[in-house]
Amino acid sequence: MVQSLNTKIDLTIDATAFNGLTEYGKIMIGDKGFEFYNSRDTRKFIQIPWEEVDLVIASVMFKGKWIPRYAIQTKKNGTFTFASKEPKKVLRAVREYVKPEHMVQSLGFFDVIKRAVVSIGKKK
Repeated sequence: MVQSLNTKIDLTIDATAFNGLTEYGKIMIGDKGFEFYNSRDTRKFIQIPWEEVDLVIASVMFKGKWIPRYAIQTKKNGTFTFASKEPKKVLRAVREYVKPEHMVQSLGFFDVIKRAVVSIGKKK
């Protein structure tokens, strides 16, 4: 069994991790870090201490009405993408431990297209 980082848990919620294959489990947010535990295999887990979190990136659609997924970008180990039943609750719990300037929105569809057109124009 894996030892939890946290001494106090603020939120536990069902979630999905998108790391290669889709994994279902639970997210636990506490005083020491962000944790994901697979519901079927206890050896598959993700533990991210708050000191390691660089950015929290939320994919916001329909002017904030729907957040399908969010990602946590770490300083050393890359980006981990998650989805959960109530993403607003999760992001509010994370906001207690991560500075507001480190929580950002991902680019929208048209922003990505616009950047691609501008980059093609700069190459010529």
